[in-house]
Amino acid sequence: MTGPPFYEYRHVVGFEETNLVGNVYYVNYLRWQGRCRELFLRDEVPELIADIRAGLRLLTVRCECDYLAETTAFDEISVRMRLDDLTQTRIGFAFDYVKGCGELVARGYQRVACLRGPDDDIRPCRVPEPLRAALSRYAVPPNRSNPNSILPLG
Repeated sequence: MTGPPFYEYRHVVGFEETNLVGNVYYVNYLRWQGRCRELFLRDEVPELIADIRAGLRLLTVRCECDYLAETTAFDEISVRMRLDDLTQTRIGFAFDYVKGCGELVARGYQRVACLRGPDDDIRPCRVPEPLRAALSRYAVPPNRSNPNSILPLG
């Protein structure tokens, strides 16, 4: 049996993530993207952590989010990450933010470059094979014909 076609990070919104009006401040969606990606590495590619400590860098070069509906304190948000594209040295992640029982509240994207080297001579490098293998399990293209569709819960 296979799991869902996305990696999922579940988050409960706290008051500190809201603005004066009471809805989630936009920058938190970007923070949740990063957290989702980090937990993916921990859960799906733990051997990569030693490589990161040895000098591999996963540098975010582009990050965006489209907000479709408001979220507030105590909302339960599922951040669903999937592989959008993969080149020799870069990874594109797509994110769906789903509230409660399925309401799509935001969509995000992140492009990451793989780099190595000392601080004064950082160069692009190939995406490590263990990371490629882990990402391949989540390489499901979104339904581009319906921009409001979300991936079902497996």
